Amino acid sequence: MKSSDKMLYLVDDDAKLRLLLTKFLRDNGFEVREFPDGSHVVEAIVSAPPAAVILDVMMPGENGLQVLDRIRRESAVPVVMLTARGEDEDRISGLEAGADDYLPKPFNPRELLARINAVLRRTASGTDAVTSAPPAETVEVAGFLLDRRRRTVCAGGKEQELSLTEFKLLEALMTRAGTVLTRDQLLDYARGKDFGPFDRSIDVHISRLRVKTEALSGGKRCIKTVWGSGYMFEVEK
Repeated sequence: MKSSDKMLYLVDDDAKLRLLLTKFLRDNGFEVREFPDGSHVVEAIVSAPPAAVILDVMMPGENGLQVLDRIRRESAVPVVMLTARGEDEDRISGLEAGADDYLPKPFNPRELLARINAVLRRTASGTDAVTSAPPAETVEVAGFLLDRRRRTVCAGGKEQELSLTEFKLLEALMTRAGTVLTRDQLLDYARGKDFGPFDRSIDVHISRLRVKTEALSGGKRCIKTVWGSGYMFEVEK
């Protein structure tokens, strides 16, 4: 599903700040949907992707980094994080977790607008033809082209967007095409050894990847199940 290029999702528990930012952003040409917490934002992103998400870190209950982690399992949507703490450690944590930019409170709304526009320009600059990407930015196997910058896969002149988890799994499989990878190996490649186990199984993500890749290839199955072992990306054309 394509994102709206003017829709922003604002996730912050401060009602006064949401009111201020919503008015300011609308005055500057954006549509804004407000969320007082992160409980429903991931579902909203999946069903109606925005151009970007503005996400507060310091929220009661599930904090912004936890919400960001859930977002990144499902979407590569640009995320600008807000926080009352501006220490390097917090900023680095946010960026390492997958944020695209980071703005400490208090801030001038004009700076937030500038950062949002900068993030959107970077996103738009990646929407040119995948074939223009440098070789190091792409992986090509058996007619499939994986774009690392844009987190997309192309085949047969068509393109599919991938969630972050789907992208990492497909990257692991394509860069090791012809080699069987166990579920534990795929878990390490997709989430890293320092992360806990998935709340959804590897098999569910592989199933979603199959749907997307088969839609590109006209039904050809490129991800093979090796019973008792794991999965393999087949190299045959």
